[in-house]
Amino acid sequence: MAMKGRMRWLAAAAIIVVLTSGCSTFKDNTSQGIDPPPIGAEEMMNGGKQAGTETSAPVSAAESQQVTVYYKNEKGFIAPLSINVPKKEGIAAQALEYLVDGGPAQSMLPAGFTGLLPKGTKLTVNINSEQKLATVDFSKEFAAYKAEDERRLLEAITWTLTGFTTVDKVQLRLNGKDLKEMPVAKTPLDAPLTRAKGINMELAPGAEIGQSTPVTVYFSNTDADGNRYFVPVTRMINRTEQDQVAKAAIDQLIKGPSSSKGLSKVVAPNAEVLAVKLSEDKSTVTVDFTDKILEQDKKISADALQAVVLSVTENTGASKVQIMVNGDVKVTAANNENLSKPVIRPTNINPVKM
Repeated sequence: MAMKGRMRWLAAAAIIVVLTSGCSTFKDNTSQGIDPPPIGAEEMMNGGKQAGTETSAPVSAAESQQVTVYYKNEKGFIAPLSINVPKKEGIAAQALEYLVDGGPAQSMLPAGFTGLLPKGTKLTVNINSEQKLATVDFSKEFAAYKAEDERRLLEAITWTLTGFTTVDKVQLRLNGKDLKEMPVAKTPLDAPLTRAKGINMELAPGAEIGQSTPVTVYFSNTDADGNRYFVPVTRMINRTEQDQVAKAAIDQLIKGPSSSKGLSKVVAPNAEVLAVKLSEDKSTVTVDFTDKILEQDKKISADALQAVVLSVTENTGASKVQIMVNGDVKVTAANNENLSKPVIRPTNINPVKM
């Protein structure tokens, strides 16, 4: 995208930051909850981006598959939920159908979560496997969303579809015609959408939009049933060289979320990073912490472990993270899991209780 278009995108993101600064909390009700983050490495070592063929209890593996769909929560954040859907062809289109307000996912969502595609929206998805481009054609109902949700809607669509290994870019259409701008608040669509646009964007103190680098980190939130789940936040920081982005992401993870956003930090604020190194084949990032990353029991917490893995892999494209403490791979997770081997990025984030 041209710089002018990118700047307009960032300006729209700045508006979203203002709109979500006054955050509400979850209300108690009987809706579905979110499973707490998996503990230890074994549960996390289940693959990279969703391939659309995973299954999980209690629905029969022969009848369902799990997909990760991005919804708006009560605080205005876009957050991933992994839900079971009936197994059939066209899983990418099905994932977006579960983003329709009042659609098939309605009864599965925890309290406060909302699908951002307007009620009645119909859609088709065609994927060009060579270009890794998904073209989504929406019906006229698509244009009925609220202007203040336009940026969030684009993030939800983009991050849902790019969660599939076959998709890196997304092109939007309305009634068969390519959209050059969004129909309500006129956000420019000068090029296909990618995760480079960010999600839940915010500007770090002291950073300037035109002289910044985006890093996406994962903080914690709590649903109505008290279950913790992860929320990705793209923070614009002072311009950083590409080979330092992973280190910068961990530094932001340690700094924690903005105090006005209602999210919770998952890594101890006194944690320190000794070194971050990407393997030659770019598949594994090694992160060496001091022992301040450990809890009082000398183990790394499940939340901290998963937040580090999600944040590092999101910013580097690597699929695995090797955790070290003071140069030693003999690290133990909260459930006594041995972390001497690299931890693989989880396929499904924030699985919904069924």
